[in-house]
Amino acid sequence: GPLMAGDARIEREGATLRLAGALQRDAVAGLHAQAAARLAGVERVDLSAVTVLDSAGLALVSALVAGIDPPPVLVPPPAATGLDELRAAYRLD
Repeated sequence: GPLMAGDARIEREGATLRLAGALQRDAVAGLHAQAAARLAGVERVDLSAVTVLDSAGLALVSALVAGIDPPPVLVPPPAATGLDELRAAYRLD
């Protein structure tokens, strides 16, 4: 089943790890360790259902993606979440 913390959740469907909801500081602390245990075989990280992404949420996404080898396909969230600004700040591609 999905991992949930507040309005944030992480689900594993086949080779896709889907993050959804508000990935904010209060939620992501509890999700990181749980999600890290589900990374084996992940080929896609889907952020299309993310509604809010703050710096802690971006750090969570970055850490999860960094823990996947080979690097997964990243499905970006809607532009309104602030990912572009954070991505520029953190130099993520």
